[in-house]
Amino acid sequence: MTNFERITIIANQLANAGKKPTIALIKAKLPNPVPLPQIIGALKSWHHEPENCVFPEVKTIESSGESKVEEKIKSEDNTLTLEQVNALINSALSPVKEELAEVKKQLQQLKQANS
Repeated sequence: MTNFERITIIANQLANAGKKPTIALIKAKLPNPVPLPQIIGALKSWHHEPENCVFPEVKTIESSGESKVEEKIKSEDNTLTLEQVNALINSALSPVKEELAEVKKQLQQLKQANS
């Protein structure tokens, strides 16, 4: 991943958190030192992209699947079969898969709208 991509991702994360992306905030979140001109350039580019102006609200996934998994594991004496573990994993991942499908659908709609 390039520094430009990292900076853009961090700027998006800050904006989604309701914070204005600034050079200082971005620099603080970067894993490695990045020259200041690169941060400034990437941040300017980020500001000029129209899709960066408004961010959709991120939906949270209900944790009901997680609690079912925890209950099942706690109710057993840690002697689950491979099939049981796979079934528990699949039931826990089901909401994530549904959310991913919805995100893919929205992304496809955005791509079509921009074409």
